[in-house]
Order: sequence, then structure tokens, then C-alpha cells
Amino acid sequence: MPQIDLDSYCSRIGYQGPRTPTLETLRTLHELHPAAIVFEAIDVLLNRGVDLSPAAVDAKLIVSARGGYCYEHNSLFKRVLTALGFEVEGLVARVRWMAPPEAPPRPRTHMALRVTLDGVSWLGDVGFGNLVLTAPLRLECTAPQPTRHETFRLVPLDKGWLLQARLDGEWRSVYELSREAQLDVDYELANWFTATHPSSPFRRNLMVARTTPQARYTLLHNRLTVRSPNGGMERRALNADALEHVLAETFGLPVEPGWRPLIERAVTAGQSDS
Repeated sequence: MPQIDLDSYCSRIGYQGPRTPTLETLRTLHELHPAAIVFEAIDVLLNRGVDLSPAAVDAKLIVSARGGYCYEHNSLFKRVLTALGFEVEGLVARVRWMAPPEAPPRPRTHMALRVTLDGVSWLGDVGFGNLVLTAPLRLECTAPQPTRHETFRLVPLDKGWLLQARLDGEWRSVYELSREAQLDVDYELANWFTATHPSSPFRRNLMVARTTPQARYTLLHNRLTVRSPNGGMERRALNADALEHVLAETFGLPVEPGWRPLIERAVTAGQSDS
């Protein structure tokens, strides 16, 4: 397992607690990570591709204060947890979120983690955008599991679990998770597909998300949505200047001058979808 600069990572997410493999450490890191490192795939929209090598992920998410999507987030989190002494395996999932029941199956393109501690397995996932977990969930547990934002449950399947979230009084499917552990190399093909294929939503949509204890902040095109844990929601459309400001201030991204055409396209796309 490639090494990770734990001092730099802990500074990036604001963690000052003990570096011991305990459930409390896991829970704290799991909440701090998506509050500090946002979900985004701007490099995909800029045709830069996504490099999953540890050096590239660390340079982007830690040193350059950028965000990333699931492979970047969860591969980084996996290396952090392993360095702290946790037993961690990569998993793969088929996303069901926002898909109608009659929709054909999507490819397995989401990365998640299984963290085993004292003989108990936990689902770790700091890379699922606007519905990212803010706490690990106990695998092999069918009871609802509340988190700071939503309540989740894991429904057993023949070869894995179905993750569901309780929203507006209904259980909504998030993804189907396979039990089979994955090697790091197994994500390379899925990453290439997600970053380059014309059908990938990341090729067409500006999507950014950050989840703090106070709120979930979600950006789709130029529409900013803020959801609080108590169910409150506000939404507004942004012009190009406001969108650039939100990327920098709300999401903490180091906006580059070369992003401006992308920002303007996002405003046009948001207006077209309204």
C-alpha cells in the first residue's frame, strides 16, 4: 500500500484526534473528510482525465485543495485508514440513485470501502456526492442506521447489499454493493469509462457537493441547493460571476481562469433545464 502523509491529510481535513484504529477515529474522520474535501469532477469536463495514482490523488486533493470523485476520495481514504492500522478493502457498487425502477441496470462504477474493526465490518464511503455518508454504516445490520443527515439501511442481496436512504418519508435506493473485494487495478477501467465515455454524467454536468454537520451543499450546473439536517432546503440559480464565487467560497475550490468557459456553459445548461 503506497504511503500517505498523515500529517498533511489530517491538516487538510482539520483532524487533531488520536491516530489509533478505533471506531471513534473512523467516525470522526468519516465526518470531517466530506466537509473539507469536496466532490467534483471538473477535470473530466476540462478533458484532463483523472489519474488514480496515489501521488496524483494526494497532489490534487491534499496539496492543491481540489476535490475529486469516488475513486479519488475513497482510494485516498483507504490509504489513510490502512496507515492508521485499520483493515480496509475496496468494494464496487452499481448506482441506483435517481434511476426509475424500470431503468436498465447501470454499470458498476462506484467505489466504496469495507472497514473491519474487532471482527465487525463497516461500510465506509466518503465519495458519493450529494448523498455521501457522514458516518460509517455497520454491514450485516438490517436495522435503520441514523446519521447526522439522513437515516440509511442496508438490505441484504444474494451477492451483497442494497443501500437505501430515508428521504421525505420513503426509502430510496442509492446503490447495490457487491461483497467481493476489489484490487486497486480493478478501478482503472471503471475510472476510464466514467471520465471519458459520452454517456457518463460527469462528461455533461457540472456537479459539486460538500457536506458539513450544518448542511449539504449541492451544485448542479448553476443551481445551488442547501439542505439542513432538519429538512430545510433553499435553492437558487446563479449567474456566471455568482457561480464562480460559490465554487471558491462555499466549496473552497481554487478556481482557475481556465474554468470560466466551463462556468459559462454550466449557466447555459442550467437555464436550458429550467
